[in-house]
Amino acid sequence: MPLSTWLLFCGVALLTSFSPGPGVLLAISNAMAVGPRQTMYSSLGNAAGLFIVSGAAMAGMGALLAVSASAFLVVKIVGAGYLVYLGIKQWRSAPLPLDAGAPRPGQPHTAGKLFLQGLGVAVTNPKAILFFTALFPQFLTPGGSLLGQTLLLTTTFTVLALASHAFYLGLFRSLRRYLAQPRHMRLFNRISGGLFVLLGLSLLRLRNRAV
Repeated sequence: MPLSTWLLFCGVALLTSFSPGPGVLLAISNAMAVGPRQTMYSSLGNAAGLFIVSGAAMAGMGALLAVSASAFLVVKIVGAGYLVYLGIKQWRSAPLPLDAGAPRPGQPHTAGKLFLQGLGVAVTNPKAILFFTALFPQFLTPGGSLLGQTLLLTTTFTVLALASHAFYLGLFRSLRRYLAQPRHMRLFNRISGGLFVLLGLSLLRLRNRAV
């Protein structure tokens, strides 16, 4: 895999994983309920779930990449369109309610239950499913090891996802009052939304090196 392709994937994965979603809210919720150390188990479960989603999405990608330039073009347009869609949705979304993940009665406290909770959030997260289904194919180099490339990209995405959890936990704890202001969250949504759109358009420049 060319370094430029991997770096572009890192940019896409960075924005996707750092965009507030169910995994981030779960981490914040568990940190409030059981503390940062216990929250590690739900984050590890979330990471395991990402590998499951990736494996399921990649099951038939080897054949798809070898079909034709037209098939690659369709996949590329779908992936770019998905990013543009995320950008527009993020831009227009209302400020994220940081207390939406507030702990409720019966929230799991044991390591095993926290792990399964994080796993469940990952495998049922539409954003993760669409990401691996729509975007992965165009970052894979035809002729190379599909398993090796998949593991590299999935590991990259998972590490960034775990980093995002740690980042938001620290940010939430130190800047809770500041981020609770709607105008500040609205600004964040518009900046990240605009970057999503720019990355989506940049994907249209990727070329299939097998054809």
